[in-house]
Amino acid sequence: MSEPLRSLGFLTIGLFDGRDPGPGHESTLRLIELGEQLGFDSAWVRHRHLQYGISSPVAVLAAASQRTRRIRLGTAVIPLGWENPLRLAEDLATVDVLSGGRLEPGVSVGPPTHFEQVRGALYPDTAEAEDFGYERVRRLLDFVRGVPATDFGGTEGIEVFSERVQPHSPGLASRLWYGGASLRSAQWAGANGMNFLTSSVVKAERSEDFGAIQLSHVRAFRDRHPDGVRARVSQGLVVVPTDSASREQRARYEEYARGRSARTGRPQGQARLMFAPDLVGPSAHIAERLYADAAFREVDEVAFALPFTFEYDDYVQILTDIATLLGPALGWRPGGSVVPS
Repeated sequence: MSEPLRSLGFLTIGLFDGRDPGPGHESTLRLIELGEQLGFDSAWVRHRHLQYGISSPVAVLAAASQRTRRIRLGTAVIPLGWENPLRLAEDLATVDVLSGGRLEPGVSVGPPTHFEQVRGALYPDTAEAEDFGYERVRRLLDFVRGVPATDFGGTEGIEVFSERVQPHSPGLASRLWYGGASLRSAQWAGANGMNFLTSSVVKAERSEDFGAIQLSHVRAFRDRHPDGVRARVSQGLVVVPTDSASREQRARYEEYARGRSARTGRPQGQARLMFAPDLVGPSAHIAERLYADAAFREVDEVAFALPFTFEYDDYVQILTDIATLLGPALGWRPGGSVVPS
């Protein structure tokens, strides 16, 4: 038996046309506005560098913060290999202040994608010295928490300097998430007091059963977190309810899921990645499948991912069905989410 769903969110990649990127970014902002109108607790954006998806989620969420008043705004996730932790801490704190404390930043570690091809542009002089491991997250955590970034502070002429990152947003550190697909990442996030994002991708390290793997990550995270079973975990799966979809939409959604199903049965590639199947169908059917999911039964927050390649009208239909049918079938009610500050 699962606990009632407390927090309902959605995730979008924010695709756009490279020849005219404005409309795609506007569509992403309109989806976030729609999410707030439908009662969603959170809206999350993905991060894509050198692709036709959101390359600067913090900037997009800054814009979204001025067009919404209640919905929480998350990143899932910012790959820190592309970032300077001190500068990112400044950007995150600024957007958190602008949003009134609604930012939920998710981050991850590892070398940038296609690092050998991009290292000359990203780190022309320091590529060999860069640390792409957990220490990069720890630096970000320290700066967001207010640990001094310099030993200089005070007045110099007419300028006043701070020893720590400014602005400082006191509640932001408690809303930092780590997006992990391995047991080690789950353990590290818990031990370092972060929240944990688990998605439709995990590493098959000790099992080839997706549900068992994800459940082990949730429990390992909470076993090491100071808050124990109260530590926040959000599960992200691709969920496509079809209740109000047209016949053409349903056929397209089902074809999309079939085209991705081959990757779900066994580990993929050298990293042995396991993918969860996309959940497509009536909300009542999806709810049954979620209640049968061992990891879902141990979380009360979700951020359902929208498929990458659908049209804006498809997303409107999917979000509306999630908010009005699937969410209530999972015990959710609008405005029921309370987030620690």
